[in-house]
Amino acid sequence: MAAVDLTTHPGHLARRLQQAHYLLWNTMVSEEITSPQFAVLNALVAEPGLDQRTVGERVGLDRSTIAEVISRLGRRGLLDKVRDPQDGRRFLLRLTDDGLRTHRKLAVRTARMNQVFLAPLSAGEQAQFFELIRRVSDAAEGLRNPTEPLVPQAPQAPQAPLAQA
Repeated sequence: MAAVDLTTHPGHLARRLQQAHYLLWNTMVSEEITSPQFAVLNALVAEPGLDQRTVGERVGLDRSTIAEVISRLGRRGLLDKVRDPQDGRRFLLRLTDDGLRTHRKLAVRTARMNQVFLAPLSAGEQAQFFELIRRVSDAAEGLRNPTEPLVPQAPQAPQAPLAQA
């Protein structure tokens, strides 16, 4: 059997991209705040006062991972949990002043990192890359939460009406 060309395997390429991203993140953005932690900070800048479950959905993290990320950010003093006044069982998340400052600082660094990461592509190629990777990523969400068909159904050809007797 011949060797498989791994450059045609999306999982292999995604892993290589993730490795490059991890290296760039640690050297250009932060060794203390991880990319998923930044995603949570970013979600709470965009929508302050979300609950933990909703933040996890927004950033694509499962329940156990989002719980750990929020716990770490809380221990660092970057976010606070506030009891929901409408539902005492829920806690809403808000960034502290340190959390807002950290987000601002890291947002600038992530922009520079993204420029380096995407430097091999022209502006048009970058737009196409994002459009395609978003489409694949959105479809992959269906693997985690299958509520809709994973592959779009081809439209059905209209059928001729049945002859009435």
